[in-house]
Amino acid sequence: MKILVADSVPDNIIGILKADPSWEVVNLPKTKGQIAEEIRDADALLVRSATKVTSQLLENAKRLVVIGRAGVGVDNVDLEAATRKGVLVMNTPGGNAISVAEHTMTLLLAMAHPVAQADASMKAGKWEKKKFTGSELRDKTLGLIGLGTIGTEVARLAQAHKMTVVAYDPYVSAVLATEQNIRLLSLEEVLQTSDFISLHCSLTPETMHLINAKTLVLTKKGVRIINCARGELVDEAALLAALDSGHVAGAGLDVFNAEPPADPRLVKHHNVLATPHIAGSTEEAQQVVGTRIAEQLRDYLLTGAVRNAVNMPAVSPEEFKKLEPYIQLGEKLGTFIAQLADKPIAEVSISYDGGLADLNTHLVKNAVLKGVLGQILAEQINLINAGNLAKARGIEVVEVRSARRAAYANSLGVALQTAGESASVLGMIGLNGSLRILGVNNIDIEAPLKGFLLLIRNQDVPGVIGRVGTLLGQHKINIANFALGRVQDSKEALGLVNVDQKVSAEVLGELRAIPAVRQARIIEIR
Repeated sequence: MKILVADSVPDNIIGILKADPSWEVVNLPKTKGQIAEEIRDADALLVRSATKVTSQLLENAKRLVVIGRAGVGVDNVDLEAATRKGVLVMNTPGGNAISVAEHTMTLLLAMAHPVAQADASMKAGKWEKKKFTGSELRDKTLGLIGLGTIGTEVARLAQAHKMTVVAYDPYVSAVLATEQNIRLLSLEEVLQTSDFISLHCSLTPETMHLINAKTLVLTKKGVRIINCARGELVDEAALLAALDSGHVAGAGLDVFNAEPPADPRLVKHHNVLATPHIAGSTEEAQQVVGTRIAEQLRDYLLTGAVRNAVNMPAVSPEEFKKLEPYIQLGEKLGTFIAQLADKPIAEVSISYDGGLADLNTHLVKNAVLKGVLGQILAEQINLINAGNLAKARGIEVVEVRSARRAAYANSLGVALQTAGESASVLGMIGLNGSLRILGVNNIDIEAPLKGFLLLIRNQDVPGVIGRVGTLLGQHKINIANFALGRVQDSKEALGLVNVDQKVSAEVLGELRAIPAVRQARIIEIR
């Protein structure tokens, strides 16, 4: 067994990899070898961020079975190529959570007490005592957008400074927040009441440029904003304008839309503290992630135990050929149904019908969970870790196999149960391989499962379809498909409209203003 360590790691990590005396551990930085040569007969590869594991490099690897990335991001590993070769890729999520939380608090404190500016003034030979008046954190309100591992740790640190902590996270239960002495509010309430706002949510189509001109208007004058999560969460032009106007008193930024930033104006602003994406770069964090990945590699090679995998495990070509279309269908159905849930998800129920019920549906199940969790979690979710992430969130997963739906052979159904509410969707593979919806909330309705879908629930009265079509036309939104379904023995109908572009909140508001319309929302299937 040969383990290739491509990037620099502490000696104790090399020791972990020598669990079996017969294993050969090649520490490339010390041997000064060439990775392209050494990887030819390597069984395992450990990298940090420096080594680029490209498809070309993987072609040289004849025996490689596992890659361990000491860190969270795997941008330096070609996951598609690794999966294609049947190479397992593992990372170490959460290993730098404490470091990121502490960096967040460092930026927060440095904005409250202008230490950096005062230090620069002193080094310039000045004594500007009255210029650098700070403010206490005590009794100030910190608003967290996202309450995962890092957000929760930031809350703990802020509470030590006697700050009041409020948070917006639609997928965290009030009980969990209350246990941490955190009050859950709506996004608007967090923006309106917070003296400091810190971002800790994942990047999704909904959170892209979450901090923008419209949301900044809702904030207090003098608010300070911290972002150590993803640069794309902030509309940098809008933030710069708010800083220039004085509405935003300061910003602490570790991440940016482009890295390094293409436009230096925000970084150079006198009320901005900027760091070059180093929140997770501490000696302790690097030690933690290095130790964890070495232990994961060791355990996998010794026992086959898999932890924190980020790609799909190898399957035979025959199995994958049968499962691949249902894996795609499952993920998109999960993505669809999750966007109907407005409360924390308690249960995901998956039903397999016809011939699909006879297959090994483990990957299909995880594909559904990947689609569901991808809408609510910041972690990188895949066909290996989706089940564990669902379990960690307390989501019960129920699988049902049946051959009852003769009319819909090989169909796949997904249902969600939230606090007092439920939603369901049924789909199947079309004759041409297309993915199709067959029903929503037990209403028969057929539509392509792709792109932007406008879901409309309305009273079954004349004129609704015309009003909807006219309104979309007025806003130059093209309709690709308009499907209708009726609730039996009631006066309610459901519409699924495939449109060529995302429907704005303004247009959704106008749709909801139509007297017969009870619900209108846009669902995006990427």
